[in-house]
Amino acid sequence: MSALITIQTPDAPAAQGPYSQGILLTPAGLVYISGCIPLVPPHDTLIPGGIIPQTQQTLRNFKAILEKGGSTLNKVIKTTVYVKDLNDFAKVNEEYAKFFGDHKPARATVEVARLPADVLIEIEGIAVV
Repeated sequence: MSALITIQTPDAPAAQGPYSQGILLTPAGLVYISGCIPLVPPHDTLIPGGIIPQTQQTLRNFKAILEKGGSTLNKVIKTTVYVKDLNDFAKVNEEYAKFFGDHKPARATVEVARLPADVLIEIEGIAVV
């Protein structure tokens, strides 16, 4: 029988609504990570400085939830990246590539009109344990 285990870590921003930071599905061994935005825990303050530092912080938050769920970056299957401006695509790609190294999960990137807290980027994903 499958079980859903809520993932919660103080190393990433608290959920900003009625959802969890992530869910671990057992025994399938899948981690679903909710959309991460560039807030700095523990006070969940927005990181200043534009798309590069916001991408870096978003990825740090993503990793914290992923690891709390028992997985690692090299086990990420797919991510979805939401950006406020596709003109930032190259900068996001550069930081994303540094973060994941040789591992290249499947990915979609979507430009959106607005993101929570008016951030510039949000990333969600799925990984195996």
